Amino acid sequence: MTPFDLTPLFRSTVGFDRLNRLVDASFETSDGPVYPPYNIEKLDDDKYRITMAVAGFGLDDIDLVEQDGTLLVTTKGREEKRGDVQYLHRGIAGRAFKRRFALAEHVFVIGAGLENGLLHIELERQLPEAKKPRTIKIERPSKQHRLVGKKAA
Repeated sequence: MTPFDLTPLFRSTVGFDRLNRLVDASFETSDGPVYPPYNIEKLDDDKYRITMAVAGFGLDDIDLVEQDGTLLVTTKGREEKRGDVQYLHRGIAGRAFKRRFALAEHVFVIGAGLENGLLHIELERQLPEAKKPRTIKIERPSKQHRLVGKKAA
């Protein structure tokens, strides 16, 4: 439960229901370590990168799904071959995980790559032309425009 009551805000707005879920999610606490560790970088005004440490996972082990403003990164746990291996310490996790990222409006995944045990997910804000600022040219009014609104004598 969030410590803030956003009900008054939602009474006078339309289409911001996702904001309520984001606020709720931000106040959730986890009792254990966050797995796998990750970074979120802002590369410039419209470009971002999520880097996740996924040591031991290959290209075929990781699934990325972008849907309805959410990026979901999942893996399945790997079956380890028992064989003759006897671990004295086992610190490289191979357990399955599911990590969900909420994407802002108009932010999309444009690519992903796996290098040296790090999964890099490239994101970009792609504003539609209708949302981009545009400059309006100011012109002198013509005689015809000046007469508009004046009463004929």
